[in-house]
Amino acid sequence: MDKIKILWVDDEIDYLKPHILFLEKKNYSVTTCNNGRDAIDIFENENFDIVFLDENMPGMSGLETLSEMKEKKSAIPMIMITKSEEEYIMEEAIGSKIADYLIKPVNPNQILLSLKKNLDHSRLISQKTTLDYQKEFRKISMEMAMVNSYEDWVELYKKLIFWELNLENINDHGMIEILESQKAEANSQFGKFIERNYEDWFLPKADKPVQSHTLFRELVVPEIVKKDKPILFVVIDNLRYDQWKVFESEVSNYYKLEKEVPYYSILPTATQYARNAIFSGLTPLEMEKQFPQYWKNDPEEGGKNLYEAEFLSAQLKRLGLNIKEDYFKITNLASGKKLVENFKGLKENDLVTVVYNFVDMLSHAKTEMDVVKELASDDKAYRSLTLSWFKNSPLLEIIQQAQKLGFKLILTTDHGTINVKNPSKVVGDKNTSLNLRYKTGRSLTYEYKDVYAAKDPKKIGLPSINMSSSYIFAKNDLFLAYVNNYNHYVSYYKNTYQHGGISLEEMIIPFLIFNPK
Repeated sequence: MDKIKILWVDDEIDYLKPHILFLEKKNYSVTTCNNGRDAIDIFENENFDIVFLDENMPGMSGLETLSEMKEKKSAIPMIMITKSEEEYIMEEAIGSKIADYLIKPVNPNQILLSLKKNLDHSRLISQKTTLDYQKEFRKISMEMAMVNSYEDWVELYKKLIFWELNLENINDHGMIEILESQKAEANSQFGKFIERNYEDWFLPKADKPVQSHTLFRELVVPEIVKKDKPILFVVIDNLRYDQWKVFESEVSNYYKLEKEVPYYSILPTATQYARNAIFSGLTPLEMEKQFPQYWKNDPEEGGKNLYEAEFLSAQLKRLGLNIKEDYFKITNLASGKKLVENFKGLKENDLVTVVYNFVDMLSHAKTEMDVVKELASDDKAYRSLTLSWFKNSPLLEIIQQAQKLGFKLILTTDHGTINVKNPSKVVGDKNTSLNLRYKTGRSLTYEYKDVYAAKDPKKIGLPSINMSSSYIFAKNDLFLAYVNNYNHYVSYYKNTYQHGGISLEEMIIPFLIFNPK
């Protein structure tokens, strides 16, 4: 293996001979220099892995040398060494993007630690992460066999996401494959758990999680009635828990997390059902009965989420909340920017509700556009694309504005999504719904092992299109493919992001309450 090459610049370099000998015994190659000007020439003409730079040198200072070196080769890590502990020097060095900052006198082990931190960092983290996950793997497998409550499934899913996000930063494909198989097993067990328990959650006194139709009443209303701060209530369509975790740090620049309550989307995990349920505070069956003018069943023509503002107003009235509120649905960049411009005018509101539709469009675009298929080819890429969108979106600007105006932030979603890998054959009549993760209609023929079948939809709060209608929900990573034109259907939809069915990714989703920093 090639030696790691160090350039060490210090006007008292002769006094550092013991340190240099120590490093050479550890198989490092050290080139020395006693002034900034010569150091820049050497740096320009040779390739180094890292530079140690004394801050206080006669003639050209360490900071000046650093600045010129950075202009020539910005990617090389540079470690500043100084006698001074003055804050302005530290700040200037850190502002120049140094890799580390050491105070004289330095001992050889300090130098070694800094080298490992900056050059061996990825390898050491990779080894540690792999070892830690190997230990945790057995524990998770044992927990999976014992899980028997909706709370336990939330904790297990959070644990799997934690390891997925840690392992994605290392290049150990073997470990990532093991985690993928563990997630697949978890989804298989979760599907069985939902099949056994979901219907019971709709009984009056059942022990049940917070679900879409109870979310607003149970978790948002208590914050409204406090009346301590105005509330910005953001619903990002189709946001998985892992996608939230990758942009959590962006939100935490402006807001401090007060409460996190992952909750369960109702079935189908689809916008017209789950998001309407959030705003109405009703099951789809109750919406159909109480608001026939707003509710549309699957085969009916027209938009299915056109009356969320009306549903919300009706729910607030039903709950006896006479508050000043506004509702906004953002479906494109222009409407997002317009809300940013006008947000200050909402500071007297008790509640500002914003539905943001980008992530859902992203998942559907992956099906339609080859370029998005390339950009979001797997979960890691899908998360990365979500983060890139969020950092550059008007939504982040809206959150920044809300923080300045002292708004409390509540952030959630209506359902998640899953990357579908395997087809499952289904046959239905011409009125059968088109969604790939659930179907509703008459005379459905399907693979029993692949789905959860609801023969009596009203038992799970769903309307029936006609007397003999039923619902089926795909489990695991399956998508429901019609027998007609089967091969085309399968090749088109395989490895796309879909929702409507039963998986940890679609059903266990984030709900977060923040206070402004």
